[in-house]
Amino acid sequence: MHATQKKFGYPETLLHETEHWCVLLRPQQVTLAALVLCATADVTAMGGLGREAWADMASVTLRIERALHLFRPYDKINYLALMMVDPHVHFHVLPRYSSPQMFAGADFTDPGWPGVPDLKSATTLAEQSRVQLHADVLNAFRRAG
Repeated sequence: MHATQKKFGYPETLLHETEHWCVLLRPQQVTLAALVLCATADVTAMGGLGREAWADMASVTLRIERALHLFRPYDKINYLALMMVDPHVHFHVLPRYSSPQMFAGADFTDPGWPGVPDLKSATTLAEQSRVQLHADVLNAFRRAG
């Protein structure tokens, strides 16, 4: 496990894992069910990933999209590879919704819709609600299998 995986809560936030990638529930929920797709290799540049990782990414992203759609149909999905603060190869996966979403009594808005997502805007969930969100999204990943 490298520092970027740890920063995003691995293994507690884990939803799905392959040899080359892990999918984590993003601790800061910019949009409802925001995820992190993190390479498991200790590399800090996309060019450092092998062909096998890129091939594996196709099936992982398909599973992400199926699972998120099963959890809550989204209008768009964004994959952002920023790697400015957290250096290892990873993508912020943000399901985008044209209207506010409710979960566990919390209101999730997308102030950047329909443009660039606002990564500084996040809905804070109580611990019990965060655990419930993880369980519900994990269930969707299992069904998307």
